[in-house]
Amino acid sequence: MSSSPAAIREFPALDAAAIRREVFGAGEPRVLRGLVKDWPVVAVGRRSPAELVQYLARFDSGKPVDAIMTPPEVEGRIFYNDTVTGFNFLRNRLPIAKVAEQVLRYSKFERPPAVAAQSALIPECLPGFTAENPLALLDAGVQPRIWLGNAITTPTHLDEWNNIGCVVCGRRRFTLFPPGQIGNLYIGPLDFAPTGAPMSLVQLHAPDFTRFPKFRAALGAAVSADLGPGDALFIPPLWWHHVESLEPVNMLVNYWWHAAGGPDIGVASGFDVLLHAILDLRTLSASDRAAWEALFEYYVFGSQEGVTEHIPTPRQGILGALSPEDIGRVRQMLAQRLKP
Repeated sequence: MSSSPAAIREFPALDAAAIRREVFGAGEPRVLRGLVKDWPVVAVGRRSPAELVQYLARFDSGKPVDAIMTPPEVEGRIFYNDTVTGFNFLRNRLPIAKVAEQVLRYSKFERPPAVAAQSALIPECLPGFTAENPLALLDAGVQPRIWLGNAITTPTHLDEWNNIGCVVCGRRRFTLFPPGQIGNLYIGPLDFAPTGAPMSLVQLHAPDFTRFPKFRAALGAAVSADLGPGDALFIPPLWWHHVESLEPVNMLVNYWWHAAGGPDIGVASGFDVLLHAILDLRTLSASDRAAWEALFEYYVFGSQEGVTEHIPTPRQGILGALSPEDIGRVRQMLAQRLKP
């Protein structure tokens, strides 16, 4: 990059109540130095990667997790192939202990292939780990995930949930872009992405400004932080983030949850709404799209002032307060309507 991004602001990680009050929902990323410095796994990782591998093996359930491997020549960058018809890595499924052993073995290579297990649910693959390494800051229903690998890079992408990433071993560099920079990031296919999440086609550290000229503006809005063992980063929903694992052995534990506080991230999805809107609204005339924009602004993105006051409470339906049962019925209705 031609110039260094601004530093992500830091917030004291000593007061959980203050973090919940002042960080969550504020819409800005924050570094939380030392948030998990007292985790036993952090202490083990500080001693040596070999001890970390042994520690993880204690909890390994033997359940296979998704793992990827890139050839040495791509230098750990998870991406598309040259024609964007496929990806530059191979997929495998292995128990987390086997992945950890592979990472440790490759740490001795001068130019290793990159290998990683990404987003594996810890209660499934490492039962008991969370009891020894808890994060009381979050609801107990928010399930942690493990990201374990060698020097690997996940290019700029986004997630639709609140995210806290906690570095256990190694160092990670995060470069973030605000949601409003989407037009300057040259996002690839929405429904065909290496990690499942939409991804920028621009290489952060060697951008082709001839092909991607607007990326200069994105760099001007970027913020960045380097995290070491025990440090954490809060990333708000829909902030684009580029993640570099910088050591031969790296481990991170992350937590995703919805802003409303519910732990279930597998049901409510704004991205599903976006895909549906693209299918049904994008091809309409300009005047029809403007009309739909007005409805979305009024019912979804606006202040909600005046939306329901004139409707008797028992008849407010989806516009009113919904029970879990009400939400389930609406989702079931939508699922039926989406069937071909």
